[in-house]
Amino acid sequence: MADPRFEKSVIYLCAHSKDGAMGLIVNQPLEELKFPDILDQIGIKSTPACDQIIVHCGGPIEKARGFVLHTVDYQMAGTMVIDEAVSLSATTEVLKAIAFGGGPKKCLMTLGYAGWGAGQLDDEIISNSWLNVPADNDLLWSYDDGSKWDRALSKIGIEPAMLVGDSGHA
Repeated sequence: MADPRFEKSVIYLCAHSKDGAMGLIVNQPLEELKFPDILDQIGIKSTPACDQIIVHCGGPIEKARGFVLHTVDYQMAGTMVIDEAVSLSATTEVLKAIAFGGGPKKCLMTLGYAGWGAGQLDDEIISNSWLNVPADNDLLWSYDDGSKWDRALSKIGIEPAMLVGDSGHA
């Protein structure tokens, strides 16, 4: 991917239809911002458990908007069920639930998202800008963000050292 915002990104695709696509980068932690900082900004008291939640850069669109990918054990109004294991919430209610210990069993917080217009992602996949890997909950919920890209590639039998940015050059 030539765009540095997506270099070595693992994106969990939340929605993909003829109208466009939306996903969240799940392996780019924001070092400068912690989950308790977000809670403080919106007036929610954090608990020690909040210190374990890593905030990720979910993508370059609407970087101030928060999204929480989480297990389906937590469902509220506005929660979007993605599949049998993963849901998406983007309300302060999910943040309150997490802070007070009543939230989902597993979650991943992002700010921003990656989005594509109608047909755009399909065209990028056809031009080999993206590789598709089946969703993997162990990979998604892992705290080892540094290994997610390598692990995703290994799921489809690709050795990262063998990838090149250009093709057709001798």
